[in-house]
Amino acid sequence: MNIYFDVDYTLIAMDGSLRPGTTEVFEKLINDGHSIYIWSGVGMRTDDIERLGLSKFVSSIFVKPITEYEVGLKRFSVSPRPDFVIDDHREIVEVFGGVHVEPYYFRSAEDGHMPELYKAIKDFISTGTSNHRGFKPVSEKE
Repeated sequence: MNIYFDVDYTLIAMDGSLRPGTTEVFEKLINDGHSIYIWSGVGMRTDDIERLGLSKFVSSIFVKPITEYEVGLKRFSVSPRPDFVIDDHREIVEVFGGVHVEPYYFRSAEDGHMPELYKAIKDFISTGTSNHRGFKPVSEKE
């Protein structure tokens, strides 16, 4: 699957710290044969991804459309199309399908979202759905 992760408050807190478990989950996803993509509504985040040591897992980085998602995919040359989106903004997850996660604003060693997210992805692959509270199937809106 082509899995797209948002950056701010999905992977990175306000202080620039990485959400706990991210590196481990990225490694598992790659080992499972998935491709990881990064996108952000505030622009290219290559420097942040390199600083956090995630570049070795990431296939490509894009600007994320924040409105008119289908048009935005073309405008920002986002390819391949997302199969599964992880984002703290519900609307984009509702359009492409994936998991809406609680925002990660502040550094927290107790944040357990990444292992739950990995389980949701595994469940989706095997069953086409997930019991994760933030799971959203692909929308027919656009």
